[in-house]
Amino acid sequence: MSAAPAINWHGIWAIYRYEMARALRTLWQSVATPVITTSLYFVVFGGAIGSRMQNVGGVDYGSFIVPGLVMLSLLTQSISNASIGIYFPKFVGTVYELLSAPVSSIEMVVGFVGAAATKSVVLGLIILATATLFVPLHVAHPVAMVAFLLLTAIAFSLFGFIIGIWAKGFEQLSLVPALLVTPLTFLGGAFYSIDMLPQPWRTVSLFNPVVYLISGFRWSFFDKGDVSIGVSLAAIAGFLILCLALITWIFKTGWRLKN
Repeated sequence: MSAAPAINWHGIWAIYRYEMARALRTLWQSVATPVITTSLYFVVFGGAIGSRMQNVGGVDYGSFIVPGLVMLSLLTQSISNASIGIYFPKFVGTVYELLSAPVSSIEMVVGFVGAAATKSVVLGLIILATATLFVPLHVAHPVAMVAFLLLTAIAFSLFGFIIGIWAKGFEQLSLVPALLVTPLTFLGGAFYSIDMLPQPWRTVSLFNPVVYLISGFRWSFFDKGDVSIGVSLAAIAGFLILCLALITWIFKTGWRLKN
């Protein structure tokens, strides 16, 4: 019986290090942008709306919007980082060198997605740190909070990797985040509870997959969410498995990679 092939850790590390180095070249922009954007959200939403809506479900409104802000940035940045990371090798033609190198498809995905998820998690932590300057914040379930942060970053980095392979131009890279992900996040309870919606809109909101991500992440902070924590975990796990299945099919068929 032949032994299983050894994992090429050097190949994974080379891809990961290259992608992280690309982010470090724009470190100031990567840090300053989320801090300024988060501050503006608190000024606008916390000041204008929070002064009229003191709390939501017993939680101060300023604190209530923090999980939604983190998820909004986490989803968009995970998709953006991963899609750009794989699209540029396609654009300049170096993807063929990667495909012919002694690096398996799994190792390639781990390198690109790992770097994208790392950048997104760091960004999420920066936003959390910025939020504590404006509102008191207590995490009721820190392990669940970290788990949701990691699972969401990995799942949507995988989704971004798929978009980067699918995209034929720079316009398509921003098409899905701009027209799908960001609107779904705003309509997914990022700045309000779906319990505040009248019927039938509350029922309609339950078909928005982002609702389950934000609800589960908010539960880890305040021990309460719009849907049960089990359903939220099942939703993010199901999305992650779906993305893994699509990537497996892409590398098996060579779709948009070898033709």
